[in-house]
Amino acid sequence: MVTLVVATTTDPASIGPAAALLAMPCWQPGPSFQGIRSFVNGEVRLLEHDNSIVKEDHLDKRWEEFTSEGVDEIIFLSKHKAVSNRPALTLHPIGSTEEYWGRKDAANVIALLVWEGLGLGGGTSVGNWSSKKDKEKVLLGIGGGHYVPRHMDIILKDGVWVGHLLSGYSLPMEDPTHSKVEINAQAIGGTWREAIKVSFEATKAAFPGGDILAHLDQKSFKSWQKNAITAYLGEQNIKIGKPADFC
Repeated sequence: MVTLVVATTTDPASIGPAAALLAMPCWQPGPSFQGIRSFVNGEVRLLEHDNSIVKEDHLDKRWEEFTSEGVDEIIFLSKHKAVSNRPALTLHPIGSTEEYWGRKDAANVIALLVWEGLGLGGGTSVGNWSSKKDKEKVLLGIGGGHYVPRHMDIILKDGVWVGHLLSGYSLPMEDPTHSKVEINAQAIGGTWREAIKVSFEATKAAFPGGDILAHLDQKSFKSWQKNAITAYLGEQNIKIGKPADFC
């Protein structure tokens, strides 16, 4: 299985880190396909194309069909544009405007993060799940704002693996206030159930054997929302954990 790192020449916040990564040792030219260039380093394949990052769909399947190599994960080198247009210390270190996207110092930081994280320098890769980690705690965060601060308190603990984080706006729930039917999980419309189920299944597939615990941002929900979500989690046999359970 290989890891794909995908970059586009149309985005300076993408091609900058890619160029810095390729300047590091041991890269070799790989095969080109469908106008996409590739570079090989161990079990990592860097793909470079000239299209929008969001227009090249199904790259994992396309690579598998072309090379017969299975794809374990994909890392997209891209940018995040904040509404404030101010560079922020988040997981988007290059900043929020074109002025910052071309910065070589920031590109080098991202390249080094990918280099060390994937173990390309010969060291141990970071965050690699294996059968040896069977039964370790995996977080499925439910609720909260965009930056899910309540879940972040858990993420910062040692030994906690992170599955999906579902902020409140990704859980559409229809308010049953004016409904005459009994208020329960089945009576509340919206796609919130599907969002939780898909996220749980994806987390379970990514962390086989892991002890997946759902953590609710209690204060972000109204009582009827919290009751419905808790009931649904019970129906799906998804365990609920408190912060102390992740120690």
